[in-house]
Parts: sequence; C-alpha cells; structure tokens
Amino acid sequence: MTALTVTTPRDGTRIAVTDHGGHGRTTLLLHGLAGSARELRPTAEALTDAFRVLSIDQRGHGRSTRRPSDLSRDAFVADVVAVIERVCPGERVALVGQSMGAHTAVLTAVARPDLIRRVIMLEGHVAGSDRSEEAAELGRYFASWPRPFADAAAARAFLGTSALSDAWIADLEPRPDGLHPRFDADVMETVIAAVHEARWAEWDELRVPTTAVFADGGMFTAAQKDELISRRPSTRRIDIAGASHDAHLDAFERWVEILRAELSD
Repeated sequence: MTALTVTTPRDGTRIAVTDHGGHGRTTLLLHGLAGSARELRPTAEALTDAFRVLSIDQRGHGRSTRRPSDLSRDAFVADVVAVIERVCPGERVALVGQSMGAHTAVLTAVARPDLIRRVIMLEGHVAGSDRSEEAAELGRYFASWPRPFADAAAARAFLGTSALSDAWIADLEPRPDGLHPRFDADVMETVIAAVHEARWAEWDELRVPTTAVFADGGMFTAAQKDELISRRPSTRRIDIAGASHDAHLDAFERWVEILRAELSD
C-alpha cells in the first residue's frame, strides 16, 4: 500500500491517493459524504488479487485539502480525472462509488468516458432532493459533534454503535487535545447541497456500462430505485438484502461478491 498526493491543476487542491496494489485492470474507489478512503480499505484489500485498486480522499475529506476554494461537482470530477491521468495514464479504469462517491463516479463517466470503462454505484442516485432544508440539517448534525472528542469511548457514546459510527470513529484524527473529525461541517453542507441538485440530463447522457446496487434498508424508496432504472434501462440493478445505506460496511461479504462479478464482466 502506497500513499500518494496529486495536486489538481484546476485549483491546486491536494488529493490524497492510496495505491493498494494488486494486479489487473485498475479500479478506483470513491467514498461517501463525511467519509474517507479509510472506510473502503477492506473493500480494496478484498479485490487486489484480481485488480489494481486505488482509493482517494475526495476534496474536503480525510487527508485531502480540508477547505478547498471550489466545492462544485465539477471540481470533484476534475480531481478524479487528475488522479487517473497522473497515476494510471493511458488506462480506462472502473469507478466504484458509495452515495456521494457514486454521484461523483457518474458525473466523471459522463464528462470523460474515454477514461472510464464501467461504473458501479452503491446507494447512489441522480434525482437530487426536493427538501431544500436537507443539506442544512446535515450541516447542523455534523456541527453538533463535540470538538474534540476526549477519546474513542466519548466518540462512541455520542455517535452510537452502527457500522458507519465505527468507520467515523476509526477515522478521527488524534491531536494532543483529543480526537477530531477529518472534515468541517460547513464544507459538508455545501458539498451535499450540490449533490442534491437533480442530474437527470447527465444520467441520460451516460454511455459507460453501469451497475446500480441498492440496499433494502438504504435511503431510497422503491419508486426512486425504479425510476433510476426506467430512465436508463441498460443499467444493471442489484439489490442487497439485510443492509443499510452503508452496505459496504454492514453487508461486506455480499458487497465484495457483487464487485468481483461486476468488475470482471
């Protein structure tokens, strides 16, 4: 496993890249909002026997630039393009994204189909949100986190015992005064507000082979899932039973089984 940094020509944002190694065609993993590449490390490690696997901390997250000047969806796409062109030039890669990362993957594939051979979306959608207050509610939630947490036990008491909470706690940054999240609440609010804008036009333009993976306990209704597929019938749909929006964490074995099959196609 090798840590790299790619500085994007668009605005000089530093993107933290992890090259997990492996052999075969390259797969790039994209985490969701308020996450980081760390939570996808088990996924990466499960795939390196058959694929070269990269993961990144998207801008505003993890070890990448924490407060970039540009938080637009275009900027996130430009980051992925910069990483591909720098780390695996001349290759068409597979993009695997969860939630916000799935959104980034779709937009990247539309913008640069010459770089992307397929897209796998976990709990991702392009319909946006019709609740104008939703982004602000998420921002307030992240702002409510104690800064810092005194220790892991204090973080657990506040965040709970879900698989997502485990990932957040594991990713906290140790400092002399305690444990800090690796993101800022206002940045997360701005980022998700852009994700909540409908992108049906881009979905219609998508020409890269795409698989949409949904969890039965995820964040989308049956109607929303059906609409995504009906608007682009060539999309392959797979459902995971007994899983949440974070199925890469709480339905790991099934998630990896799906990935291995879809990436080999």
